[in-house]
Order: sequence, then structure tokens, then C-alpha cells
Amino acid sequence: MDVEQIIDELYGVAPSEFVAARDARAAEARSADDPSAAKRIAALRRPTLAAWASNRFVRERPEQVRRLLALGETLQEAHRLLDPTTFREAAGQQGKVIAAEVRATAALAEEAGHPLSASVQQEVEQLLRAVLADPDVAAEWSAGRLANFRSSSAYRSSRPSPD
Repeated sequence: MDVEQIIDELYGVAPSEFVAARDARAAEARSADDPSAAKRIAALRRPTLAAWASNRFVRERPEQVRRLLALGETLQEAHRLLDPTTFREAAGQQGKVIAAEVRATAALAEEAGHPLSASVQQEVEQLLRAVLADPDVAAEWSAGRLANFRSSSAYRSSRPSPD
């Protein structure tokens, strides 16, 4: 039983269907006499709507994901090197990129029948800002397995400043 594949599959399921799908997969693992897989699967948390929408974006828009991660690396490197010119240029792109990715995330959620409210879109925006600022958040987000932003490190930072 490939637990990693099952986890990926489950975090692609709509939040309203997650618990039933998770419980079914955990039961399959128990039936296959794989108690450690069953325990790991059963422990998975149902994603919030914002987390699910972000996971969907990561899975369906890999090129945009790569661009956002590259922009984050540029911002972080400019901050580390105290390079104000590069930082200003990258920071100038930040707002446009985040706005476009929030719109794309909302569109994907809408297509799947789960429109995002303004507050959920703000949560997605906060996460994307944290992705740009923090490599740990970026790695967590880009795995496409978020359950809840508040339980992740995503809220601990926003945009770095070169000063």
C-alpha cells in the first residue's frame, strides 16, 4: 500500500468528501493488515476550503507554482544580500503575482463547485505572501497537502524587508 500516493489523493478530494474518503482508505489499510498505514491515514486532517483550493492550485498550475517559488527565492536572496535594487524589482512583481494566483485559485475552486468567499480568498493571499517570505512555508505549500493554514507556519511571516 502506497501511503504517500493515498495522502496525495486524499488532499485532492473536496473537503466535504474528505472524511468519508479518508475513513474508507484507512479501513482498506486495516483490511490489508497494514496498521501503520491505517494509523497514518486515519490521522489526516480534513482541509479547510482555503487549503483545499490551494492544494488544487498547486496540482493544476505547476508552472505558476514554479514562478511563485522562484519569485520567493529572489526576494529572500535579495533580502539576505541586502540588495535593495533586486528587492524593489521583485517586490514590485509580488502584488501582481499574488493577485493573479488568488484569482486562479478562486477560479479553480469555482470550477469544482466550491466558490471561495472574500475571507477565504484573503486566507489564500496570506498564505501566498508567507510562501514568498519563508522557504519552509513554500515547501509545505508546494507539496499540495495543506490541511489548515493556521496550523502551519504560514502565518508567522509576511513580506521581508531589505532594510
